[in-house]
Amino acid sequence: MRFFRLAPIVFCAPLSAQGPSPPDRAVESITAEDVLRRVAIIADDSMLGRDNPSPGLEKTAAYVASEFRRLGLSPAGENGGYMQRFGINRWVQDTGAVLSRGEVPNVIAKLEGTDPVLRREYVVYSAHIDHIGVSPGQPDSINNGADDNASGVAGLLELAEAFSQPGARPKRSILFLAPSAEERGLLGSAHFVEHPTVPLGDIVADINMDLIGRNWPDSVIALGLDQSDLGETLMKVTAAHPELQMTPIRDRWPEERIFYRSDHYNFARKGIPILFFTSGTHSDYHRPSDEPGRINGEKESRLVRLLFYLGTSIANQRSRPQWTSVRFQ
Repeated sequence: MRFFRLAPIVFCAPLSAQGPSPPDRAVESITAEDVLRRVAIIADDSMLGRDNPSPGLEKTAAYVASEFRRLGLSPAGENGGYMQRFGINRWVQDTGAVLSRGEVPNVIAKLEGTDPVLRREYVVYSAHIDHIGVSPGQPDSINNGADDNASGVAGLLELAEAFSQPGARPKRSILFLAPSAEERGLLGSAHFVEHPTVPLGDIVADINMDLIGRNWPDSVIALGLDQSDLGETLMKVTAAHPELQMTPIRDRWPEERIFYRSDHYNFARKGIPILFFTSGTHSDYHRPSDEPGRINGEKESRLVRLLFYLGTSIANQRSRPQWTSVRFQ
């Protein structure tokens, strides 16, 4: 009997068995525990409600900037730093008289894209860092603003961490914007679009987050669905990730005109396509009872993962998003 030496058989695993893709690995960094930890920092009593201006707002801005720095994001503010400062008046609410004038910060960072051409363009994620401060004369007078909008800022930082993971950087650059003075009339985002720290014409989309940590566990309002092809992109991304169990829905309260009440609006009026994500208001809105313990971190983490995949899709497409109906200029 003759024996033959056989070459070893090498089995090639199918692509799906070779492990998750870099974006799928990166998205694992977005967790409920991290969301709740960040919300607890931003909405802590020591921040005294993050009024405009206030030491608590400055502490919050410093925390956001320190996280951007820790994650290796480049400064995109002014003078080589993460901050963009602008003036704001404090007034007596009953009379409208100006009480004092101060400065408040926008916090801005960027992550450069990988494509030599598309890296000159930007997808913006935005979430405002301010709230309404203290309401004197109540047993609990601190308006912590856990949902409005520590939840959005926590999401912004979770996204920055995910995009900073190895292999997660998309073709276009990502700009992370944390404006102040949203509660004073969208003043921080208005200042940014009038004094942009990157060319405004190179911004292809804004994804804005405001009050994303409460209400329904399986859905989120997405304003702008029908106004640009970003809505089609969002629906495709949602269908590709059923494991997230998060369904975008249209505005449930059109009479409240919430499209005009958060920072995405200033991008829309400059002709930049937007999507605005919110879970809506609740009985704790603008009250001291909007506290960290009421945030659903598990729900928010799934939503933020969806927004990571959405931003990745937008940033990797060759064509820029386009308006399909109304423009807000």
